Amino acid sequence: MSLTLKQIRNLRALLGGETLAWSAINSELLQLLIDEQLVTVKTHRSRKTVYAQNAANLQSFLEQHFEELRDFDWNKDDISIASSRAELAVNSGNSKSVILRSCPGFMVNSYDSIPAKIRDREIFIAPDEGTMLFVSDWEHFAIPENVLVVGVENMENFRRIREQRYLFPDDRPLLFVSRYPQSADLRNWLKNIPNDYLHFGDFDLAGMHIYETEFFKFLGNRSSFFIPTDIEVRLSNGSTERYDTQYVKFKNYLPKDKRLFPLYKMINHYHRCYDQEGYIK
Repeated sequence: MSLTLKQIRNLRALLGGETLAWSAINSELLQLLIDEQLVTVKTHRSRKTVYAQNAANLQSFLEQHFEELRDFDWNKDDISIASSRAELAVNSGNSKSVILRSCPGFMVNSYDSIPAKIRDREIFIAPDEGTMLFVSDWEHFAIPENVLVVGVENMENFRRIREQRYLFPDDRPLLFVSRYPQSADLRNWLKNIPNDYLHFGDFDLAGMHIYETEFFKFLGNRSSFFIPTDIEVRLSNGSTERYDTQYVKFKNYLPKDKRLFPLYKMINHYHRCYDQEGYIK
């Protein structure tokens, strides 16, 4: 999801306390903000309007979700577009009022060498232990169809994939990807390739919700949520505090991916959550 100049101005109006027409915000973005309980929708007969519940929370979410908004100066009146922050800094001395993604792409990792191509140039994904590879030209990044793409939610797990090799006895080669820095690049890349996607996240309501809203919604059954064989034992000793905190937000959440129901029932049965970092040996 990319942001236009008009969208940025409308979001800034929301942050300033203004109430906007329903149609003023991109429908995909608006649904995301509603799901995250960051905006409220009001109906006035046949007219719908939206406003921010908490401007600080909304701004924090936007800056985390959209790389082009990090360090963005929301107070500037002259929001403009340039080809690079360097260009804007040269022309005006200020690189913070530009709507620009200076670091598009996503990180990849693997413990076995994975052949790949970028613009028909052959490369191998084989980061040394303790390193990762950042793919910036993701629109021209291709991997073999038999590679299983594993999305790792938390950075600690992503950095230490070799210590979790025992979890994935799959015969297929595995390419691990990270959704941070958070943007739509990873999802858009996944939408344009035929490979299966496996989401490895926290075993809680929030983790399932992230999987469904950011991946399953767009990839369908080509995506799945990783559920270890021993998860029930681990959940029975998990965190009740985390469950209670999340329940306030997700008490009405019901998985759309029916394959999640066994995990969903376990979490609500034990009233506990379990962090994926617990699987690092």
